[in-house]
Amino acid sequence: MELQSEEVTLAHRYIIGMRVDATNYEDATNRIVTWARRKVGKRICAANVHMAMETYDNPEFAEVVNRADLVTPDGMPLVWGLRALGIQDATRVCGPNLTLTVCEAAARHQLPIALYGGTPESLIDFTNVLVDRFPGIEIACQISPPFRELTPAEDAAYTAQIVASGAQILFVGIGCPRQEIWMAAHQDRIPAVMLGVGAAFNFHSGRVKHAPLWMQKIGLEWLFRLLMEPRRLWKRYFKQNPRFIFLFFRQLIRSPRIDN
Repeated sequence: MELQSEEVTLAHRYIIGMRVDATNYEDATNRIVTWARRKVGKRICAANVHMAMETYDNPEFAEVVNRADLVTPDGMPLVWGLRALGIQDATRVCGPNLTLTVCEAAARHQLPIALYGGTPESLIDFTNVLVDRFPGIEIACQISPPFRELTPAEDAAYTAQIVASGAQILFVGIGCPRQEIWMAAHQDRIPAVMLGVGAAFNFHSGRVKHAPLWMQKIGLEWLFRLLMEPRRLWKRYFKQNPRFIFLFFRQLIRSPRIDN
């Protein structure tokens, strides 16, 4: 039976100009499975404070995210933002966890998947995790692109490889904002549902530690990641987090609460 959840319009709010949909894991997975069965190009963004600030600072990137087919609240600050703006039952839908729920559904519905991003070693490790956890899952294609801008020939070759594989769900893990821009540029060229999942490959292969659940629930996942990778992340968090707090509270003060 084909799932019909995407026929139901999701409540959403704009948080400092970025659209965030009030979805949950079951709803998001059902939508993805339905779209994948139809073999249509769709884009899913897992939004956090970093993405919100990227959209605030770059109107072109804001258009990329706001025109995605689904924007999930990946970070707890966005969940709190949705609740403050009137969606009291808003819940978190983070990229790494959504990756697993979608992979489980893909195995159950026999939908081939593809992986784009990471290193060759991390893809091998992640593939082993998926095969062990979800017997019968079909991983039709694995690509570890170089950590630089691709040449047009390279991009065309990778795109052709993904299309030829027959993958109906494509996980893209090349980091924000690069992965969201890549998905938008390829939506009309790849007939698959594309999910931007950031560091999910590294999380689930054990190469990067995930924050304890209690830290995730109280919105301190950023602090855990900062402690794990201080040299790479300190500028991002100390620059963006205070700005986000200021901008969102300014939005709350200036805008009336919406209760529907």
